[in-house]
Amino acid sequence: MQNELQTRLNKIQAKMQKENIEACLISSNVNLFYASGMIFNGYLFFRQTGEKIFFAKRPQGLNGSTIFYIRKPEQISDILQELRIPEPETLWMEGDEMTHSEWIRLEKIFPNSKLINSTTALRQVRSIKTGYELELIREGGHRQSEAFRVFPSLYKPGMTDQEFAVEMEYEIRKRGSLGIFRIFGQSMEAFMGTVLAGENAGTPSSYDFALGGQGLHPSIPIGQNGAPIYPGQTVMVDICGNFNGYNVDQTRIFSLGKTTPEAYYAHQISIEIHNTLAEMGKAGTICEDLYEKALEIAKKHRLENCFMGRSQQASFVGHGIGLVINELPVLCRKNKETLQAGMAIALEPKFVIDKIGAVGNENTYIVHEYGMEKVTTAPEEIIQLS
Repeated sequence: MQNELQTRLNKIQAKMQKENIEACLISSNVNLFYASGMIFNGYLFFRQTGEKIFFAKRPQGLNGSTIFYIRKPEQISDILQELRIPEPETLWMEGDEMTHSEWIRLEKIFPNSKLINSTTALRQVRSIKTGYELELIREGGHRQSEAFRVFPSLYKPGMTDQEFAVEMEYEIRKRGSLGIFRIFGQSMEAFMGTVLAGENAGTPSSYDFALGGQGLHPSIPIGQNGAPIYPGQTVMVDICGNFNGYNVDQTRIFSLGKTTPEAYYAHQISIEIHNTLAEMGKAGTICEDLYEKALEIAKKHRLENCFMGRSQQASFVGHGIGLVINELPVLCRKNKETLQAGMAIALEPKFVIDKIGAVGNENTYIVHEYGMEKVTTAPEEIIQLS
């Protein structure tokens, strides 16, 4: 693991050198875990070269010559002076993941440093995975897919969407899911994912998700709403598989009995979009081109009015995935970024059929020079609940 962590540190330091950043200070859980392999209450400091320095606020059994326990962040500058580390001219800090008051406090600790928001740059570093990270994603995809194969058998007649969701959440937790569903962005929260039955799939979300759902309570306006599942309706199951810190995104569609020909047709078009984009999605492909190709296929089959929602249509067809469910890049309009080998991407071409519900799968892929490798393998057809 030490070699892996050094590789990640080297990636961040290479990005710092490219952008002429002298030092970096990290305090968010996701980036602390990425750079140090652990989450602790405190800060991680490092320069363009050299080792990491830990500033821990609470005892956690950490020991070593580069680990210092502090009561307040103001002690950081004193310790750096004792170590004969000069105040950096430029300093990265995670501006999008701390409060304004935290930024101001740290600014006073480094009065001669130019503070630069590192959030996007660190997300870009995380977007290209190491071989070790990709193996964790493959493992998560396998374990989540095994759980999805069991999900249809958990349905009992008369269940609501919430009762069905509880059984599926219990099943995947028994199989080792950590349960945490990390999302980048301070205004988005969810519990393990969503189960959208019938017309609830078309309920617009206040969150930046492809499909929302009303939710069980106004305090968490996302997902299942406690409604019964009626014959002919579809049930979209999007329960995240986080077994090792790395999220894997997979959506499958069930129906109570047979659903409508329109629903089956649109679902097959979703599979067609998946296959097309997976072949097209080689390293070097422009993100916007993948979205436009998906929309082109939807229009060809006259499904553009229900593609990625109805009253509120999402203008993306996929996103990066990893330590958070919504890593970079986003496959959306006007995004000229290109795919890179080693990225993990969730594709989610979905349709909302009036009065029936949502159809369309979501799969997690790994980008290669030749195209995309699918790591989520549960059956892709609409499965009838009995």
